[in-house]
Amino acid sequence: MGGISMDEALDRAGTGAFQRRLMAIFGLVWAADAMQVLAVGFTAASIAATFQLTIPQALQTGTLFFLGMLIGAVVFGRLADRIGRRNVLILTVGCDALFGTLSIFAPDFASLLVLRFLTGVAVGGTLPVDYAMMAEFLPAKNRGRWLVALEGFWAIGTLIVALAAWAATLAGVADPWRYIFAVTAVPAILGIGLRFFVPESPLYLLRKGRAEEAKAIVNRMLRRHGKPELGAADQIVPAPHATAEGLFTASLRRRSLMILAIWFLVSVSYYGVFTWMPAKLAGDGFGFVRGYGFLVFVALAQIPGYALAAYGVEKWGRRPTLVGFCLLSAAGCLLFVLSPDDMLIGASLLIMSFALLGTWGALYAYTPELYPTASRATGMGAAGAIARLGGLIAPSLMALVVSQGLGVAIELFAGFLVVAAIAALAIDAETRQVSLA
Repeated sequence: MGGISMDEALDRAGTGAFQRRLMAIFGLVWAADAMQVLAVGFTAASIAATFQLTIPQALQTGTLFFLGMLIGAVVFGRLADRIGRRNVLILTVGCDALFGTLSIFAPDFASLLVLRFLTGVAVGGTLPVDYAMMAEFLPAKNRGRWLVALEGFWAIGTLIVALAAWAATLAGVADPWRYIFAVTAVPAILGIGLRFFVPESPLYLLRKGRAEEAKAIVNRMLRRHGKPELGAADQIVPAPHATAEGLFTASLRRRSLMILAIWFLVSVSYYGVFTWMPAKLAGDGFGFVRGYGFLVFVALAQIPGYALAAYGVEKWGRRPTLVGFCLLSAAGCLLFVLSPDDMLIGASLLIMSFALLGTWGALYAYTPELYPTASRATGMGAAGAIARLGGLIAPSLMALVVSQGLGVAIELFAGFLVVAAIAALAIDAETRQVSLA
């Protein structure tokens, strides 16, 4: 037949059991990473009690964790474009499991800070590479739906860590943060062995001139799906424009600036909300809206948000879905500010959770498609680093602005989310059903 593109080969293979296995493996560790990230808010109070600290001092574990994530996203994103996705993923998941487990047994606060920093480096390296790699095993026609489904495992991780915190509180155990960290470490430990079953990205192999290895992986997919394999005459050829490009070269500058701005604004808003919410609701709360039990409902609200995002990115497109969820998130924030009673406050928190996680789903589906294969993991790494910068800033920003009133902080997040929607409108590409280069 002659030369065919990787996109044509992936279209021929389609989606099925091969991708479902990848989804299960990636999703397990994705849920683990969500648990590690959100454990910051759920563990601060008990860490403070164990080591006789104030809550702001205990939140330094979060500051160091997000700093580690920022470094890990930049370093491992670039490394994955150079030495391969698979090797980086095995390394980062192994480190996540190791340092996450050691965090359980930290004898003092200084040791805990170091271990949370190292865990953050590993988690920061895992997140962007996971997405870049999963995207490269999917045909264009339904890539967005599958990527949002992967992001949906974040909601599962959120639900598990909320349940773990609730159970530890109800049981009245000493040092509940140790139990929460133990729960977060389990899926990462399980994920180490499973990652060895993930093959290297065929797009990455093709870009590195290893066309026969790429073809062998495509044939594995075809066999698994009961379809004829590529023959000796069917050579997979790289796209002519699949060369390395800097994120801020002329062809990519506008979309990089806009998408990175969105990552920052959404991240500050998301981590701002989810840093104060667990501590606030576990304490005085808002009338009946209090305790870790309500946070379980907040976590459950994320799941339909992902479902709608998965539908929207394929039906309406990546950019319209992202814009819509940003504006809905802003509306949830404004409803919180304007709510006259506890019932509406509870509803606003559920809307925020639903819409913010739908925003993340659309953002994660859109971002890897804006970059060519040679720069995809680097682009996702840069986005991850910017998101961690937002995570670093959010707790400090909350502490500063909340002194003016909690409503002022939430109004600020509403403004950020509106600006993010405007930035999304300014991106110069819609990638629904567009081939990866």
